[in-house]
Amino acid sequence: MVPVISIVGRSDTGKTTLIEKLVPELKRRGYRVGTIKHDAHQFEIDVPGKDSWRHRQAGSDATAISSADKLAIIWRVEGEKSLDEVAAYMQDVDIILTEGYKRSHKPKVEVHRAERGGELLCNDDELVAVATDEPVNTQAPCFDINDAKGLVDLLEARFLKPKA
Repeated sequence: MVPVISIVGRSDTGKTTLIEKLVPELKRRGYRVGTIKHDAHQFEIDVPGKDSWRHRQAGSDATAISSADKLAIIWRVEGEKSLDEVAAYMQDVDIILTEGYKRSHKPKVEVHRAERGGELLCNDDELVAVATDEPVNTQAPCFDINDAKGLVDLLEARFLKPKA
């Protein structure tokens, strides 16, 4: 089973920025990385009026957009899919990082910033680590919010077989 690690935190704490740092560090070490962004709102990835949009408007249950360097498939769903169901679509990756899914049963790295304040969202038993810019009250390992190398060292040790 591919390990799934959720990057969680309050709004505007730097979850996306942390993922932008973790992905290249994992890639530098030879891992194939998948990412999943949880969106609590409706979203569109195809543009109204374009062919793929028109296919969906006509009633297609699954629409694929394919080019030489990208592939996207849009499925109509009857309610939100679980993280495990979405992750099952990720093929040929060594690790999946999610942004969000704070209520999932997956291990989590919580991003915490002093300026956003408040207690941590996760309990110690859910946390793999905390990426923070201030000391926090937790038993989980804490890393500087910019320490992608240190976080990847931890993820590699706990969830991945190091690449030679």
